[in-house]
Amino acid sequence: MISAHLLAVYIAALLVVYAVPGPDMALILQTSIGRGVKSGFAAACGLGLARATHVTLSACGAAALLRNAPWLYDVVRYGGAVYLAWIGIQIFRSPMFALPEGGAPHDKANGSPDATATAGMRQLRAAFVKGLLTNLLNPKALLFCSVLLPQFVRPEAGPVALQMVELGSVLLAVGLCFDLTYAVGAARIAGWMRAHPLAQTLQRWTFSAALIGFALRLSLD
Repeated sequence: MISAHLLAVYIAALLVVYAVPGPDMALILQTSIGRGVKSGFAAACGLGLARATHVTLSACGAAALLRNAPWLYDVVRYGGAVYLAWIGIQIFRSPMFALPEGGAPHDKANGSPDATATAGMRQLRAAFVKGLLTNLLNPKALLFCSVLLPQFVRPEAGPVALQMVELGSVLLAVGLCFDLTYAVGAARIAGWMRAHPLAQTLQRWTFSAALIGFALRLSLD
């Protein structure tokens, strides 16, 4: 078991990392404002699954493979940059708000709840996939896990695998708390933004520019 003091230091480090703006935060905020809190939660679940994958790959030594194979790192890096840029362009070109969870006016008018539910599920799946790929295609997230987690492993404290599971679980829990907080907070200001067209435009341009900026940084680093 990890000591309480070491665990507190680890959580403090995670709090600092998750508070720094990045593509994950931008995606959650944009999704929740434009598509509703449920879509924000779906994106958060996708991010959580990607982080769990990174933790698992880090424990299996995949990060070392990326470090020793620069071409593989570049493939993942450029793929992630292209995907982030694509999302940014989609945000810029799309209308600011969708109907709650993908409902369409003609579906409701024609009395077809099944069609409305199907559209809502498609929207949630799309948000989940965006969250998953946004983080999964960022090799820096994998390298971050491979650098941070081993620093808090103490061989004398018990089985290393068990400590990695504990550290990974805490990383996922803290990240999920941040993501859900962002999603709820962003969804709550959506009503105000609907009444202010200029704010909607500025918000869409800001998040679009942010994601494209993150894509450029990822491709140039």
